[in-house]
Amino acid sequence: MSSKRSAKTPPPAPEPLSPLVDAHTHLDACGAEDDTMLHAIMDRAAAVGVQAVVTVADDLASARWVTRAAEADERVFAAVALHPTRAGSLTDDARTEIEALAAHPRVVAIGETGLDLYWPGRLDGCAEPATQKEAFAWHIDLAKRTRKPLMIHNRDADDAVLDVLRAEGAPETVIFHCFSSAPEMAHTCVDAGWMLSLSGTVSFKNARDLREAVPSIPAEQLLVETDAPFLTPHPYRGAPNEPYCLPYTVHALAELLGGSAAELARVTSRNARRVYDLP
Repeated sequence: MSSKRSAKTPPPAPEPLSPLVDAHTHLDACGAEDDTMLHAIMDRAAAVGVQAVVTVADDLASARWVTRAAEADERVFAAVALHPTRAGSLTDDARTEIEALAAHPRVVAIGETGLDLYWPGRLDGCAEPATQKEAFAWHIDLAKRTRKPLMIHNRDADDAVLDVLRAEGAPETVIFHCFSSAPEMAHTCVDAGWMLSLSGTVSFKNARDLREAVPSIPAEQLLVETDAPFLTPHPYRGAPNEPYCLPYTVHALAELLGGSAAELARVTSRNARRVYDLP
């Protein structure tokens, strides 16, 4: 038998680190096909100190699912929107349904929305930039009307995202999920008072711009997330991710900052509960 770890083998459970809140995950994509599987994922997370998660929609079916999941498990909260690559599906009927879901008390954010300039031309059916910008503007307005945080997906689109936010006027609370940009963008976001959520990419040695940017993020503007089942932290990159893996990212972040993982857990959990208005 080969000693090489299979890419499909889930990482072992890390040592518990508490309290933690996973600020952005995708429980449906993690395989939560029913309530039993949902509870099992959350039990694994709770066993290592992850007390709550925000599970995030990327299309209309997912928006319905995350809202039901938040009703089914008290540790789960939801965010609803159409992912920028799916912005072409933002019909009038879709807008009406997303607005209705956004009003649900366990929907705590509008997201993930934003701009993705990597996939157009590479992914069949991906919304073009102009369509993405129109959808992004609509979601910004929805966040303002619902007074819920705006959760931004930004891929290869720093300047364009900032342009739309300036043109539309940013909501009171803005969260850049899976922040991966360079120090200049980090400074811009910090100066605006926005939250930056860090994922397993902070543990990737080749994420040089991000790792250079991280020390400039004030503790009170910092969140942590898994973006599961994607972006599994080093040394398990390529393996399936789940909320229980969040302590690996926090330890990597603490090592980068030369600080305490326990303190980062406390600070980021407190931040998440504040910005999402969690109990």
